[in-house]
Amino acid sequence: MPPLRGAKRRRKAALEKKAAAVAMASAAAGDPPGDWWEAFCIRMSGTLSSIEDAQRFESIFKMPRRAFDYVCNLVRDEMMVRSCSYTFLDGTVLCLEDRVAIALRRLNSGGSLVTVGSSVGVNHSTVSLITWRFIEAMEERASHHLRWPDSIEMEKIKSKFEKIHGLPNCCGVVDTTHITMCLSSAEPNCKVWLDQEKNYSMVLQAVVDLDTKFTDIVTGWPGSMKESSILHSSGLFKLCEKGERLNGSKLKVSDGSEIGEYLIGDSGYPLLPWLLTPYQEKDLTESSAEFNIRHSSARTVAPRTLAKFKDTWKFLQGEMWRPDKHKLPRIIHVCCLLHNIIIDLQETAVDEAQAWPSDHDAKYRQQVCQLADENGVRVRDKLSQHLISK
Repeated sequence: MPPLRGAKRRRKAALEKKAAAVAMASAAAGDPPGDWWEAFCIRMSGTLSSIEDAQRFESIFKMPRRAFDYVCNLVRDEMMVRSCSYTFLDGTVLCLEDRVAIALRRLNSGGSLVTVGSSVGVNHSTVSLITWRFIEAMEERASHHLRWPDSIEMEKIKSKFEKIHGLPNCCGVVDTTHITMCLSSAEPNCKVWLDQEKNYSMVLQAVVDLDTKFTDIVTGWPGSMKESSILHSSGLFKLCEKGERLNGSKLKVSDGSEIGEYLIGDSGYPLLPWLLTPYQEKDLTESSAEFNIRHSSARTVAPRTLAKFKDTWKFLQGEMWRPDKHKLPRIIHVCCLLHNIIIDLQETAVDEAQAWPSDHDAKYRQQVCQLADENGVRVRDKLSQHLISK
């Protein structure tokens, strides 16, 4: 879709803000599960589970009730446009909560349309139609949950990176993951989706903060592209190169010079003034070794976040059978929005020491990029010296 401009963008932002305010107020009320939840449990299992409601709810929908209620209120208008069009097999009309629940089950269970439909008592075509309506509604109403941080938010992100990992002025970690697909070799242009491990895949590039939130994503690119190529093709790269991002307060280092804001990434990325990668030499100096230690420690948040993300939204895990490659980026985007919403509404801070899986790209080898900008080399060296001189 083309970018929104002028008055249209302002109207969309106003609608999003109003919808979010209404949804947040409703979610804050903290209404306990009622008749809808009990009826849904019976449809799924034939009997109410002995597991406590809250645990049962989160095990099914991968989010607390508060977040579920917020999402329902956010997408209410779009999801209920055809209020009597969708029914259970027994003829009962699906309420708003039913529709959102079915869409979430489709995204987080990894089950087929038939499997999800059978589990809740609806036709598989109903699951398909409701899920796509949900995707469109989330795009329309929830896009404000995934945006680049403002200056105040960025200062908090930088402070956290310095406090926890000793990396001052760091604004996030960039990483990529592969969403694998099952394509026919007879399909036109199928080879472009063939990645380095001989899987058909689509790539998601994400910038992650220490609260495990996505602050920037780009997706839709084929698996045949390397991490460095995807970066260079992204809006993130263009904005950073033009100085429109990572242009906040600078760090004054020990020799009196200044270092701007930066991201960190693994060795699959080029070394740039605003994207610092680890030293790849074997014999490292004291300062280089110290930088690599801190860099490695901070960078782990990205693979752990991507692993948790794919484990939650199992629709994106495993091989998808001939997906619509025009719709798939939009589904990935909405799963990222849902990921951020759950974090935004959680009542306790993320425990970075929590034992999450980190293998989001099983059997994928580490890519290595040898590109190194001269200014990037200088910035990394200055920062490394600063770290051991403090």
